[in-house]
Amino acid sequence: MSLPSEAQLLRIFIGEADKWQGKPLYEVIVLEARRRGMAGATVLRGCLGFGAESHLHSAKILRLSEDLPLVIEIVDTPESISAFLPDLNEWVRDGLVTLEKVRVIVYRNSNPDSGQPHRRAEDSETETD
Repeated sequence: MSLPSEAQLLRIFIGEADKWQGKPLYEVIVLEARRRGMAGATVLRGCLGFGAESHLHSAKILRLSEDLPLVIEIVDTPESISAFLPDLNEWVRDGLVTLEKVRVIVYRNSNPDSGQPHRRAEDSETETD
């Protein structure tokens, strides 16, 4: 898969306890992104945060939170991100979704057992046989 140097970064801010049809929402989002062949997705777990209701979520030792803030980042083409947004809009009941342009510097997999490495589209144009 190739990824253009000008791509989009989709950020989804949700809570760890958020669910969709009984499953953790972050898993639903990442697995669906993978099923669609999107370039990649990462879930980041926050140790402290608050959202629209200003309710503080913390990972302090004395008060173990079961609803820590999560950020899911997905980078892909504008077309792939746009196709993903309607489903995402249905799944995210509480949270924040942002979108921004990004410049892809490197996108590759050097693992020889994984098949064809991922590359930026520009890298493919400059390679020699």
